This record gives sequence, structure tokens and C-alpha cells, in this order.
Amino acid sequence: MTESKPSKSARKRRQLDLQALGEQLIDLSDAELATMRLDDRLGDAIRNARTMKSRGALRRQKQLIGKLMRDLDPEPIRCSLAALRADELRGKRVFATAEKWRDRIVRDRAAGLAAFEAETGESDPDLCRFVVDLDMAISDRDETSARRKIFRRVHEILVKIP
Repeated sequence: MTESKPSKSARKRRQLDLQALGEQLIDLSDAELATMRLDDRLGDAIRNARTMKSRGALRRQKQLIGKLMRDLDPEPIRCSLAALRADELRGKRVFATAEKWRDRIVRDRAAGLAAFEAETGESDPDLCRFVVDLDMAISDRDETSARRKIFRRVHEILVKIP
């Protein structure tokens, strides 16, 4: 029994899939790209694609990236991209949660602060001081500054929580 080659359509789908995966790599920062441990030629092609302004040149560069991807196992790259996306998603969730806690602390003052401390299990003297600063704010500028400090401190605390 002979092994059948994939059809031309299947090969085309695989090529387009690899090219799309390569396009995702173009959008990564240099630090994120360094974690991928890619082939030097592929890394250079990705960095070159970032600098291209011409649509035609960029399209051809993306095709080259897809071609270079054929020689690699794409699964580790997919896993690394998924991990990066999960980190981004967690960061967005932490940011949104910090905004909600800031709003609650600003609205409810001591009760909001107590609820935050109960939720996180962490009593923070800086956060208490920022709430006092908010109560003593004379101008809108002072109030805005206190709200920002509260947000930053709440965010720092939430980032530390696993």
C-alpha cells in the first residue's frame, strides 16, 4: 500500500495556516519574539516585515515567512502564542478588576477598603493613606491624583495575587 500525498488543496490550506501563524509573530514585541526561540532566518524575516511599508512587499514577506515556517514544527510556536495571549488576557482582567475596586473604594470609602482587604487578605497602609488623601482633597486635581494612587496601589496588590 502506498502513502498518498496530501492534495494540492490540503497543501495550500497548510501553507496559508503557517503564513497566518507567521503573521501573528510579526505583531509581537522583540522581547516576546525572543521567548519563541525561532530560526535565525525566520527571526530576520519577521523583523524585516515590521519595517515594510509597501503592501506588495509586505505580502511577499509574509509569504516568505510562511515558507520558512514549513521547515519548523508549528506546535511549540502555537503553544507559546497561546501562553502569551493568556498572559495578556489575565493582565486585562486584573486591570478591569482594579478599576472596579478603585470605584468601589472611592464610592464607599472605609467600607470599600474593608471589603477589598477581606477579599485580598492584605491590609495596606499606603492604600489607607490614599483614601484619607481622597477625603481631604480640596480640588479636582487633588481628587484625581488620589484616585490614580488608589488605582495603582490596588493594581499592584492584585498583580501579586496568583
